[in-house]
Amino acid sequence: MSKEIYLDGNATTCVLPAAIDAAVQAMRDCFGNPSSTHATGLKAKAMMDAVRQRAKRLLGVGNGRIMFNSGATEGIQTAVLSALCALRERRERGEAIGALLVYGATEHKAVPEALAHWNRLLGLGLELKKLPVDGDGRHDLAALRALAPQAAFVCTMAANNETGVVSDLVGIGATLAASKALWMVDCVQGLGKLPLDLGNTRIDYAPFSGHKLYAPKGIGMLYVREGAPYTPLVMGGGQEAGLRSGTENMAGIAALGAVLAALEEGGTFRSPSELHGFRDKLAASLRAAFPGIVFNAPLDKALPTTLNFSVPGLSSKELLDVFDAANVRVSAGSACSAAKAAPSYVLDAMGLPAWRSSSAVRMSFGPLASEEIINEACARIERCGMALRDAGLMDTPVSGAVVPEGVLQLSLAGNHTWLLLDEPSRQCIVIDHQAELGERIDSLLHSHGYKLAARLSTRDGGETDSFAFGAHAVRRVALDSTRSAYLLCSGDKVDYAFTGLAALSELAGKVPADALVCAGREEVNACCTSLRAEAQASKASTELNLDSIALARLLEAQPQAVLVDVRETYEQAACIPGGRAAESVPLSRLAAFVPGWLAAVDQPPLVFFCRSGNRSAKAAQCLRRLGYRNAYSLAGGVALAAPELALAA
Repeated sequence: MSKEIYLDGNATTCVLPAAIDAAVQAMRDCFGNPSSTHATGLKAKAMMDAVRQRAKRLLGVGNGRIMFNSGATEGIQTAVLSALCALRERRERGEAIGALLVYGATEHKAVPEALAHWNRLLGLGLELKKLPVDGDGRHDLAALRALAPQAAFVCTMAANNETGVVSDLVGIGATLAASKALWMVDCVQGLGKLPLDLGNTRIDYAPFSGHKLYAPKGIGMLYVREGAPYTPLVMGGGQEAGLRSGTENMAGIAALGAVLAALEEGGTFRSPSELHGFRDKLAASLRAAFPGIVFNAPLDKALPTTLNFSVPGLSSKELLDVFDAANVRVSAGSACSAAKAAPSYVLDAMGLPAWRSSSAVRMSFGPLASEEIINEACARIERCGMALRDAGLMDTPVSGAVVPEGVLQLSLAGNHTWLLLDEPSRQCIVIDHQAELGERIDSLLHSHGYKLAARLSTRDGGETDSFAFGAHAVRRVALDSTRSAYLLCSGDKVDYAFTGLAALSELAGKVPADALVCAGREEVNACCTSLRAEAQASKASTELNLDSIALARLLEAQPQAVLVDVRETYEQAACIPGGRAAESVPLSRLAAFVPGWLAAVDQPPLVFFCRSGNRSAKAAQCLRRLGYRNAYSLAGGVALAAPELALAA
């Protein structure tokens, strides 16, 4: 497999080798409890105090305090609790505190969630108010100026995790100069990337997370300004001078100390000018690979380690899939919300068009990046662009690529649109067209030289009962007065039935038992089936999913087994050459290949694989239901495949 290029540094980073060594040394030689008064405990305490002093110097905290904790989420909770407890106490003393809890519209979700949680539990009844941002993603200082007189607590961030946009902390501080509001700044993305001199600001609280800068997960810090109110989140033995009870994470603190030492001493991390140069190289390759690309934040106002972009006509999933196939790790939005199929609330708050918000990709790297890694990343980015162009997804003429033909399935939000492609005549029929897929379909047809012959819907009665389509015929069958099914026929034989949302039970007597039924929605059927298969379906006697060990055994015992890659053609093209030979059958074209597999006299084992195992499981389940007993799926996909299998990725 090709070397992984990791460009998701804003989500997390690898651990600095020196940090690993420091953690191991702490566990081996400095394992004492820093609260103990014997020599072993004193040795541990000295190490912890040294790391704390280094953090104070680096962050310029002055007389402020640094508390070690588990990370930024805990730091945010502690800061919010401290501020809101102080506000309640002030109000109980009869002091005016303001009625608003103000937070930036692009804040990490941990902030508004914490504000709402503690506001409710403490019974304050204050109003949560979003502070708008401008089109560049920076806080609207005029709006803040208007809110400041009523603000009780203000939460902003040093740099945004999705876009990398750097906040105008000086401007925010000046705007709040006359306000009594407490102020928290999420500095998670700022450590090691921005100059921080916290003691010379009016910032009251600043949380940090070690794993964003080459320390392990589970270690972080919270800065508290001298005189700022404080309420412990965790009570107990009084560790951390009573600020946070619980025996300290000495291995994590030692590892964080090694990272801070690298920052303070220099020579380990890249300079800002080098990081800007790396980002410019990546941006240039992205522009070359994806004509029409739009960067969602101005580069001159963002961290030099972050790019956020959208490509017209391409979804974030398609971009993530093709990058992942090339072993380039990027993300859609923030890692905490990337699993949710929703537009970016950060880009929405910036007022960007919906298509940019819903298809955005974030590419981020850390200050350990090297020129070699960036150059290789650029080469793979351009390879990904070529793969997408050759697949017909970028509305450019395709030359030399395989021309799609037969049945093609396009799915969106669980709904299926089916394309019938006749290569000799270059004609296409679209069944159950979805408007959101219109641009994709137009690009595909234009790129491969197809013309739209008809657009059919199973959700109406239809007007034509039968018409020729190349060497085939298409026949309409009425299911009731408002719904139809369409049959694709070769002579007298019905090969496929496109049935829309009709339940399989409604098709009896209207669709031949052996025709492949292609439904219009996922819950009816993910790929295809037949009425005969459904009637005879029984629980499979053998396990469908194979882990890498079981797959290796199967390939050894049955060398005739066929590996089938169900990733899309652009994902396969983006892979670095090498690995075991596999048959290319994208899941979107599975229905076109099913008849040939079922008709084979000697049915060898088919082992489907994809990136994560989801698509391959659908393919294997489809074949199993149709009676192909030796169909399997590689559990976890190529992401978890053992190196010795050498599947292309």
